[in-house]
This record gives sequence, structure tokens and C-alpha cells, in this order.
Amino acid sequence: MLRSRIAVTGSTGLIGAALLGSLRADGHEVVRLVRHPARSGDEVEWDPKRGYVDVAGLVGCDAVVHLAGAGVGDHRWTEEYKREIRDSRVLGTAAIAEAVASLDVPPKVLLSGSAIGFYGDTGDRAVDESAPPGDGFLPSVCVEWEAATAAAQEAGVRTVHARTGLVVAREGGAWGRLFPLFRAGLGGRMGSGRQYWSFIALHDHIAAMRHILDTPELSGPVNLTGPAPVTNGQVTAAMGRVLRRPTLVTAPAPALRLALGEFAEDVLGSQRVLPAQLLDSGFAFAFPGIDAAIRAALR
Repeated sequence: MLRSRIAVTGSTGLIGAALLGSLRADGHEVVRLVRHPARSGDEVEWDPKRGYVDVAGLVGCDAVVHLAGAGVGDHRWTEEYKREIRDSRVLGTAAIAEAVASLDVPPKVLLSGSAIGFYGDTGDRAVDESAPPGDGFLPSVCVEWEAATAAAQEAGVRTVHARTGLVVAREGGAWGRLFPLFRAGLGGRMGSGRQYWSFIALHDHIAAMRHILDTPELSGPVNLTGPAPVTNGQVTAAMGRVLRRPTLVTAPAPALRLALGEFAEDVLGSQRVLPAQLLDSGFAFAFPGIDAAIRAALR
């Protein structure tokens, strides 16, 4: 992409902050959507709960990247927090899509966050973007989340749903919690260890998003996962190898259910998700294997 003006929501999160740095390093102008009155020239005010976006701040944008949403694993899943998870995604995405559609000259692309939670528990069955949604809370959220981009699609904006897997990074997400445990020798298998974890190195995730922005042929769902999903047991072994720590501790399924409540079913569930769209479009992974992804995160 030539030097462009790009708007980003969720710019303080793990992925948003990394994307921001990558875009700015290449000379792109990035405006951040923030939930307070704009205090600088690179800020645009929005309020996802009220459906408000300062549309004037999006004028001249070539792309909008929408990543904001409440953390799925940040709190125990009470009914109230499940409502927060859903509303933060569905209402926020609808507000962004409607703002994009209202512009006289809309951006060329809306890259909107989603998750491999769309597929539910796939067991050891490999799925790609052609698979239907699964059953349960997270699949239902993802279906509504993606549908909330309708206004942008109807306005002719190329719309991509970035179905993100487990991002391997030190700074946050699932691996941000795993690294301290494994470094302390307290890491180990969760449940049976046979459940698949569809991971992606943070470096590859950002590169894939940049690839999506630059590839007009890509639209609809795109899985942001590495090409070789591994089991939780294989992740445990790889963490032990790379960090040179024992991995004897196990977290039995009943203990996880007691500690995490309903969210435990997603930790124990298996998702073997393949990035068919990325691979078919010529994207090359820098860190396709789990050991390489872990080492990349530690650099």
C-alpha cells in the first residue's frame, strides 16, 4: 500500500499497538479512534455503546481497521460480562460500518476483527473459511459481530473479517499469561492436552493484516492462524524446550471448569483452523512452526 491514511480502533491493545507501530514505521498516517474527546491531530472520538463516531475524522481514510472489543478471557463469564463481550463487538462494529458507509468517499477497505471462535469446537477436524459456524456463545457472538459490518458492505466497501487465532506474544493475550507460568516451571498441559490450538506469531499476524489491506482480491472471512495448528500437549512440550523448563504441572479439566466457569469450555475445546485464504493469496509465514513462533515472541 502506498502512503495512506488509515483509521484504527483498539489501538492500545496487543494487536492494535503492534499494527500502529508497523504502519507508522512505513510512513502511513494513522488516526486512532478513542473514547474521549480528541486531544491531538491523530485522534478521532467515538463511543461504541452510543453508536457515535466523529465521521469528519474519517474523511480521507483509505482503510479502516476495527479491532476494539472487550477481552474474552479478562473476566469470569457472568451473564453481565457475556453481554459486555457481545455488545462491545456488535454495537461497536455497527457504529464503524455505518460511519464508513456515510462518507461521500468511503475507504477502500474495512478490516474488521473477528475470531476463530466462529467455528466452535472442531475436534481434530481441520476447517477453513468455508466451514459453517459452530454452536455456543462465542460462535453466536462471531456471527453477529461479522453481520454488523453490513452497512459498509452495502456501500460497496471491501470488507474483511479477520478471524484471529491464539496470538503468540509476550505482551498480552493467552501467551502473555503462559510465559510467566512456564518460566517459573509451573506450566503444563491443560485438560487432556489433545485439543488443538490454532496459533499465529504476532509478527505474522501483523504481516497478514498488512497483506489483507494490500490485496484487493481478499474479502469476507480470512483466518489469521498459522498453517500448522498443534495440540495443547505439543504447545506444552515446545514451551518446555524453548524456555528449558520442566512442564510437569497439569491443569485437570474439572479444576479449570471450577476456576474459569463457562470460559473453561473454550480453553478445553479444540479448534484446528487453517488459513486457506491467506495461503491461496500468496501470503508467506515467517514463523509457521510453534517453536519458531515462541522464539520470535521472546526476541
